[in-house]
Amino acid sequence: MENTLTTQAGLLADKVAFITGAGRGIGAAAARLFATEGARVMLAARTEAQLKGVTEEVRAAGGTADYVLCDLADPDSVRAAVDHTVDRYGRLDIAFNNGAALVPPGPMDRVREADFDYVYAVNLKGAWLAMVAEIAAIRASAGTGAIVNTSSVGSLMGNSELPAYGAMKRALNSLTESAAVTYGPEGIRVNAIAPGSTLTEMIQDWEADSPGVIERLNARTPLGRVADPDEIAQAAAWLLSDRSSYVTGTVLRVDGGLGA
Repeated sequence: MENTLTTQAGLLADKVAFITGAGRGIGAAAARLFATEGARVMLAARTEAQLKGVTEEVRAAGGTADYVLCDLADPDSVRAAVDHTVDRYGRLDIAFNNGAALVPPGPMDRVREADFDYVYAVNLKGAWLAMVAEIAAIRASAGTGAIVNTSSVGSLMGNSELPAYGAMKRALNSLTESAAVTYGPEGIRVNAIAPGSTLTEMIQDWEADSPGVIERLNARTPLGRVADPDEIAQAAAWLLSDRSSYVTGTVLRVDGGLGA
């Protein structure tokens, strides 16, 4: 009997994806992966040079990508970026809200008020603004879809070194769950991922401020290492795909066992 192979479509085939924080780290890895899996991707971030570089990389690999400047602390910028995605590609199916800001690490009494306000504006309010715009765009174009927010394993426990960051991410978990309950009846799924230590510029900056932090985190992680950004993007891709069609309202730990 002759063996035949069935070619399976990409995980995100024919979907239009909007990605924040797409110029580097997890967001850039997601842009590459989502395009490889068949999505048309719109990259959003504040730094044009980074966005342009990742977009050109995706296109050189045969993917479909474009970019738009977006400041998550600016409500008008967030709405315009989502609208631009629909204008460019005709609809919005999925969104990965990955953009975030990190403030200097340290105990709660040393967090500057300006830093607290900034991490609130980007990591919580910015994600809320993005979800509201994305839900409206999905509802008006594709009809149904999925959203994934990037939380943090640091949102699931006390966080002595990044208390404001952890607080905003924990609140983001609540927004994720509330959105899942609210929009599930319309066929819009909303989930979050909670990465552990991941080799991005953010953790490298943290290492520079607190030498030895990566080694300490690795010692607490059962898998004994930091994640590659692509490993985190893989989890987001699955949650955004139709293969997770009965998953909504969850915060998925992708942390090497750090939070176990």
